[in-house]
Amino acid sequence: MSTGSSAPVRILRIASGGDGVGALEDGRTVFVPRTAAGDLVTLRRLQLAKTFARGAIDALVEPSPDRIEAGCPHYERDQCGGCQLQHLSLAAQLAAKRAMVGEALRRIGKLEVEDPEIEASDAVWEYRNKVTLAVSEDGQRIGFHRQGRPGDLFDLDRCRVADPALMDLWSVVREHRALLPDNAAHLVFRLDRSGGLHLTVQARGQTAWRSASLLHVALVRRAVPAVLWWEPEGGAPRAVAGASEPYPAAVFEQVHPAMGDRVRAWALEQLGGVQGSTGWDLYAGVGETTALLAAAGAQVESVEVDARAVREAAQRGAEDGVHRHVGRAESVVAGLPRPGFVVTNPPRTGMDERVTAAIAAAGPRRIAYISCDPATLARDLARLVKGWSGDAPLRLLALRAFDLFPQTAHVETVAVMGSGA
Repeated sequence: MSTGSSAPVRILRIASGGDGVGALEDGRTVFVPRTAAGDLVTLRRLQLAKTFARGAIDALVEPSPDRIEAGCPHYERDQCGGCQLQHLSLAAQLAAKRAMVGEALRRIGKLEVEDPEIEASDAVWEYRNKVTLAVSEDGQRIGFHRQGRPGDLFDLDRCRVADPALMDLWSVVREHRALLPDNAAHLVFRLDRSGGLHLTVQARGQTAWRSASLLHVALVRRAVPAVLWWEPEGGAPRAVAGASEPYPAAVFEQVHPAMGDRVRAWALEQLGGVQGSTGWDLYAGVGETTALLAAAGAQVESVEVDARAVREAAQRGAEDGVHRHVGRAESVVAGLPRPGFVVTNPPRTGMDERVTAAIAAAGPRRIAYISCDPATLARDLARLVKGWSGDAPLRLLALRAFDLFPQTAHVETVAVMGSGA
């Protein structure tokens, strides 16, 4: 049901996902994008459900002191859905993210915790080393979706949270969009740690990209050489111009490397000494955590489902003390030796219940859980506590949030669990 609302609504807080939260006159909770705690707003496009509602700002009656002017013109002009919090001051963004983590752990995880400390990013703009743009079916628009309208694309000029090198690459590709394949569905721009640029064209269907070499020549002429990749629907990406065996651009890596390094360092510091101990590194990616643990003298059981990432990890790091396993964590953990510690960094969906059960049954001394979603983190911690087989109860020893993605509602969290001091 959709209707309008004439009574002003006071926004009380920011929910996970970035929407402001208020209450309608009838008591229903209402979620309103692009609002700030303290805003007084009237609403339009009000969609009513049984116990909650969603709406959009009709008029800003009284602005919150947390409000600022957005730093990217696309945010207001095009209602870009890529960022959710540009209208908030950085202090308000950080406070909102702390509250998102604390609320999830209390409500879902049933843990008695305060909102965690949060480490701010040194860079709040131009930090992303990977950007994915959608392509309309007619090829006329390439950019991001508008907020709340997943089928509505606007043509991107320049993304302010992306590394400038990626946007320089995009500006040339945009000029030569006629050289993109007709079946392009997404363009993935990536800057690797060595400074190399990559463009992956994800296609609809199997028709090959025949003009890739022409685009590569145009990029070289404009001094933005990049490795060009073509990824058919349902298939694996392969380089089609610029290199034969380049850096594996399809392998997952943190899109904000400097902050990712800080997250990893803090998580491993909380483990204490690991020398001579056996540990699990689950969802290991390209092995950055595995390499640090091995260098500290641990025996590491490193588990990653992406065989390409495992190959890259083996090329990057020493093999001494490392056993690499290619497969889903839920299929591998049952065969691993009992760990003294566990580091886990799952995707947004969190850990499979079989993984939490295996960790709980193994009873490690410490568990460092690196999470990009407070809700699944809270769920998994509750599962670990419920299934714990150790002599002493499992409890939360350390907790910290990290602002890996300024201007957005995403937050990274490290929770360290253990049964000892």
